[in-house]
Amino acid sequence: MEPLLIYKALSNDTRQQILLWLKNPENYFEEEPYLQQGISFQVGVCVGEIQVKTGLAQSVISNYLLTMKKAGLLESERIGRWTYYRRNEKTIQEFAEYVQKEL
Repeated sequence: MEPLLIYKALSNDTRQQILLWLKNPENYFEEEPYLQQGISFQVGVCVGEIQVKTGLAQSVISNYLLTMKKAGLLESERIGRWTYYRRNEKTIQEFAEYVQKEL
């Protein structure tokens, strides 16, 4: 865990919002299309759906997701042509403990 990378990733409102959405994706995204494909939100949420929800360009969202993945906040899984992102709860918990202990 690199706290500085996490702080930088969290310095953007949209990236914080994405983390919130991915905490409980069933509250923010339609799960039925995933179930029809034989997958669930445990795999993650498709980049395209995150992009639509933010209203930002695909390239911007891809950059945001990559920033959060490099910081360790997200994990990704590619299935066919699509990439799905989910929270990396282990790193998020480590960071929360770090903040509580160090700050």
